[in-house]
Amino acid sequence: MVDAKDFLNLERSLSNQFGNFSDGSAIDDFSTQNVVSIDNKLLIDIHQLSIGPLLSEGPYSVVYEGLYKSMPVAIKIIQPDMSANVSPERKEKFQREVTLLSKVKHDNIVKFIGASMEPALMLVTELMRGGTLQKYLWSTRPHCPDLKLSLSFALGISRAMEYLHAIGIIHRDLKPSNLLLTEDKTIIKLADFGLAREETDSEMTTEAGTYRWMAPEMFSMDPIKVGVKKYYNHKVDVYSFSMILWELLTNSTPFKGRSNIMVAYATATKMRPSMDNIPREIEPLLSSCWAEDPADRPEFEQISDFLANILRNLCASPTSSPNLFETENPTGKELVNSPALNCLMDQHAENSKKKNRSSCCCFMSAYDDSL
Repeated sequence: MVDAKDFLNLERSLSNQFGNFSDGSAIDDFSTQNVVSIDNKLLIDIHQLSIGPLLSEGPYSVVYEGLYKSMPVAIKIIQPDMSANVSPERKEKFQREVTLLSKVKHDNIVKFIGASMEPALMLVTELMRGGTLQKYLWSTRPHCPDLKLSLSFALGISRAMEYLHAIGIIHRDLKPSNLLLTEDKTIIKLADFGLAREETDSEMTTEAGTYRWMAPEMFSMDPIKVGVKKYYNHKVDVYSFSMILWELLTNSTPFKGRSNIMVAYATATKMRPSMDNIPREIEPLLSSCWAEDPADRPEFEQISDFLANILRNLCASPTSSPNLFETENPTGKELVNSPALNCLMDQHAENSKKKNRSSCCCFMSAYDDSL
């Protein structure tokens, strides 16, 4: 471990793929312009922060293991761009992430510790020693995780998203590399709020997120200018969740081998991953979550209830075979009478009157078709 200031002073003299830290002008320029404004209560004491080994590196930031007041933490440092400055876009993203992450408190969302604007833009959170869900899945291929574990992870993700949507926050970049695991690989937590934002009735930036997990309404089949905005809502996160759930059940990458352009085209033209080897009772959940029309997708509250019910049935059985439900509930009546599906049926009745939502209709019809 080294002192944060000493570490960053050394790093400024080094070149990397994002450009040079130069003579520190990026830091000085940022400080004098006061571009980022963060509540003082959220700032850490930099003198009590020590930086250790590198954990991960991305196009916009690097993450190190460290200690803050003797507590293990993860330290995310925003990288300069090719001009050797931290761009206004990255500063805005940093401020938004700090602001939103500091507001949320949930067992399945990484815990915010604090932030620093000097000598660099740094975000400090709890340390998740299990790494990302993406790396975990890669490490176990070609085998699939235990079904109970996969559904447990899916339920944890759903509950985190249920909480965020309840307080009006859209994540917009839900994917395996933004989900972290505890060291024993039993608990999953959502991270990286750089693209998250509060939901409004106004238009938002299109193509925000990562193509492979991005909802079709965020694409445009016609050429568009960077930064073009359109209206969409929190249901974009439900679509992204469906891709993650599919990955957890198959340990495969959605649209594997296709370029970003081809993934965008496939999604926009209603192509979806194969349902082969997906447990029969989970098929309607996937079908409804990745529905073309956002109104046909369920809310995370419904998803959480549905998954919790399936997990209860699964844990009550001596086997974790994907065919468990066909053996335990051959007629499917127990699932049809579950609280989750009853909730969806009630929602459908209400939506039929209002004619502005149809998530239950899609969910239930898909389920009936699978019986």
